[in-house]
Amino acid sequence: MFPFESIITIERTHKNPVYLQIAFAISNAIRNGILKPGAALPGSREMAQKLVVHRKTVLAAYEELIAQDYIKAIPRKGIYVSEQLPLLKPKKWNSERMLNAYGYRLEIPGEHMMQPAKKKDHMAILKLIIDDGYPDVRLSPIDTLLKSYRFILTKKNNIEQSKEDNARGSTRLRDQLALLLSETRGINIGKENILITHGAQMSIYIAAHLLINKNTQVIVGDPGYTTATKVFTDMGATVIRVPVDKYGLDVDAIAQICAHQTIHFLYVIPHHHYPTTVTLTTERRMRLLELAKQYDFVIIEDDYDYDYHYDSAPYLPLASANHEGRVIYIGSFSKILAPSIRIGFMIAPGNFIDHAADFRKSIDVGGDMFMQDALASLIQEGELKRYITKAKKAYHQRRDRLYDLLTKKAGSYVSLSLPGGGMAMWIQLDKKIPVRQLHEILLRNGIKIKVLNEELNAFRFGFASLNLTEIEEAIDIIEMAIHKIIS
Repeated sequence: MFPFESIITIERTHKNPVYLQIAFAISNAIRNGILKPGAALPGSREMAQKLVVHRKTVLAAYEELIAQDYIKAIPRKGIYVSEQLPLLKPKKWNSERMLNAYGYRLEIPGEHMMQPAKKKDHMAILKLIIDDGYPDVRLSPIDTLLKSYRFILTKKNNIEQSKEDNARGSTRLRDQLALLLSETRGINIGKENILITHGAQMSIYIAAHLLINKNTQVIVGDPGYTTATKVFTDMGATVIRVPVDKYGLDVDAIAQICAHQTIHFLYVIPHHHYPTTVTLTTERRMRLLELAKQYDFVIIEDDYDYDYHYDSAPYLPLASANHEGRVIYIGSFSKILAPSIRIGFMIAPGNFIDHAADFRKSIDVGGDMFMQDALASLIQEGELKRYITKAKKAYHQRRDRLYDLLTKKAGSYVSLSLPGGGMAMWIQLDKKIPVRQLHEILLRNGIKIKVLNEELNAFRFGFASLNLTEIEEAIDIIEMAIHKIIS
């Protein structure tokens, strides 16, 4: 029998519980090839005896590994290393290895005023809200994050550090984020290339402020993320819309525009386009980078839900390629953990981050350094990675259940495309089912959907934040509403 006691070291004084230490050691052995797929693990009693721990501790460790798909329990046979291990590496789509991608210096136009935004009505509190695509807070490691937060608050040196200039964000979080992005997304950067913000929206705003002047022309997708488009237009940019089809942004249309007009930057969501959830193909990614180099424009890459993919490994971001510093990469932990965790980030050339940090001080002196350091602990200790693995498993089940129910109960009146990842599904309604009328009937029955554009006659169904029972309840009411409209 394999000498498990030689690879599993238990530290009773360690802040991680013993069951997690056991789970870490076994998962590391699996990832490093020490334990091969199909290898048998000792039963809980035998393993407990080997490690001199309680059997319940081993059972908890096994449950953790099963939840992350490292091992599987076969009834009346035993515990085995999974034949299909969790996806550990994303797919590489660009042929060249990234060299000095941030050697290029981005031009910074002058400053100007932005038009005040219009106020929107607050969303009513309902029994069931079908959102745009948010994580399920019930699954998030919020308790662990808050525990780390409270621990950091007790340290006197942390209190002193909080008085320092923190416009760029926590040094510790930027260090951990650089490692995380390198490991999961192939983006090779240092902390000098990172600005921590209050979310993706703040990152978009800061980037737009630095890039836009009165003559700036911007390309966005149509349909697209209207909030970002509004930022660009409010700042005085001329927005040019190009079609988005099932393969993503139409790069041929972009090439035609660039041949006749000067484009300063382009905003794109390549992983799961908003709102339609389509993924930009490899060929179009390569062409887009070629066009950026040929016509010397900047790409703002919004990658808000990269971590959730279900059917295969995701394509690496545009920012992982040798883009000569032309890509500004934006991400957010709000879409990973919870909407209320307002921590996002911007990745860009060092000189651009310098200007971004300076401008940030004029609207916000800095974020919550204690929360940022707590998040850094979550990343460093592997807790974030474990949570994402478990959340992906739950969201995958929810996506599949939603697709099956919609196909079965409303298939004649909706057009669906199963998204390969993300947290929402784009539901295109039949002409006989006006989205506004559907919205009103659902609202009367305690369900809220967000109507983005009545002309599209479609809506996004955020499945990640709803459990299976809630999804089933929502689809039953949607089915009733459709039948009511038809009759």
